[in-house]
Amino acid sequence: MGLEDLQHNFLTGRLEDLVKWARRNSVWPATFGLACCAIEMMAVGAADFDISRLGMEVFRASPRQADLMIVAGRVSQKMAPVLRQVYDQMMEPKWVISMGVCASTGGMFNNYAIVQGVDQVVPVDVYAPGCPPSPETLLHAILTLHEKIRTGEITRRPARVARGEQLAGWVPEAPDAVRVATPR
Repeated sequence: MGLEDLQHNFLTGRLEDLVKWARRNSVWPATFGLACCAIEMMAVGAADFDISRLGMEVFRASPRQADLMIVAGRVSQKMAPVLRQVYDQMMEPKWVISMGVCASTGGMFNNYAIVQGVDQVVPVDVYAPGCPPSPETLLHAILTLHEKIRTGEITRRPARVARGEQLAGWVPEAPDAVRVATPR
């Protein structure tokens, strides 16, 4: 008995798997290019790397239309509240890729003006290492995020993140606050 003998073809599966498949194949990134890593991020959208095959062909300018924030470059203390505001405006589920050593750890800028890791401001799902990371590295980070979405690992966020608590003790500064560098 072959498939041609069946009167009605049907497909079975779990609804959860269908939702994960849809989320994985329609991730829309919001650009947050802050430094030289942004050039490499733009290269991923060009013809050589073509992220449109992953369903990500349009970088969104509005956080309300995006579900992936790619933080590319160093984050200053002055930019951190803006980054958090853009993250808060994104709809759930939302994901973050930290692109480059400056976004991940502050890089060579070990001073009071640069946030020493974007994970102090927003929860990071995948890190793309390098200075600057190559487009292939960002593609690997995107594919790693896709795998996390597929396996459902990404939906299990810590309870404090779900409640919107601040991460790693980061506190937004008052606009007129004066900071003094302290020796380490």
